[in-house]
Amino acid sequence: MPREVKSKKSKSSGLGKGLGNLMKVDTVESVLPEKEIHELPISELVPNADQPRKSFDEDSLATLAESIKNLGIFQPIVVRKQKNKYQIVAGERRYRAAIIAGLETVPVVVKKYNTEEMTEVALVENLQREGLDPIEEALAYQGLMDTYKQTQEMISARLGRSRSYIANMVRLLKLCDSVQKDLIEGDLTVGQARPLLALRSAAQQMEAAERIKEGELSARQVEALVKSMQNKTPKAKGAKPQSTAEVRALMDRLKLSLGSPVNIKFRAGKKVQGKIEIAFSSEAELERLIAYMDGQEHTDDTETVEFRV
Repeated sequence: MPREVKSKKSKSSGLGKGLGNLMKVDTVESVLPEKEIHELPISELVPNADQPRKSFDEDSLATLAESIKNLGIFQPIVVRKQKNKYQIVAGERRYRAAIIAGLETVPVVVKKYNTEEMTEVALVENLQREGLDPIEEALAYQGLMDTYKQTQEMISARLGRSRSYIANMVRLLKLCDSVQKDLIEGDLTVGQARPLLALRSAAQQMEAAERIKEGELSARQVEALVKSMQNKTPKAKGAKPQSTAEVRALMDRLKLSLGSPVNIKFRAGKKVQGKIEIAFSSEAELERLIAYMDGQEHTDDTETVEFRV
């Protein structure tokens, strides 16, 4: 059983019409009708598997852990009873830092949330903290829309942010996985990544992302880069698309001749230009292809070429 300690009266955070209004309260903790703070063994707490925050910065956690070690935890962790454990509703970052700090017990407030209420509070708690990366924030907004059928207009009104801001953040989820990873890791900013939505293929988005990181391009420069890539997209008149029956037949002929898969890629332009890619899956197969192109017969007596990768 949790050990009850005296609670301190907390002042209103004064969020006004901001994020607190989503829950009709000032803070996540003030939702609780039972304000008693208890001390629980940290071993009895378990994280929420549906926590909106997917990654925790190790340096930030280390700093918080040092603060907790010296000064303690000022704001209790919100939990709900689940079987013989207490599931964290809000405050997982404090929980993780407390483990690093070596605490045996932590202050908690126990609330009888159902799963839907717990999910909503977890979303709002993370949005209030303003510590989510852009993809986590986008997923949080998408979660409010999918789980609770809220429109962008409803979320905008309740969070005090413009509808266009909500829409632009959610659209980031349409970026390819590689670019989303760059956003999560901080290698790209939202301003740099958003113009890439105009590029339809994942390959183009990835290429543009690499050029942005290499050149440390500004958002305005990224927009110019995207326009230049879009202008190169249409195939020039006379270039043969890879999907034509003629090209497929040619690739089949080469495959039969070489005994390996072949891919032909044409480059847009007035002249017929491009490249032929020949696939191989082992050193022996590569040696056979080299011998074939050298006009040699590949036999057991053929000198073996050793490749170092």
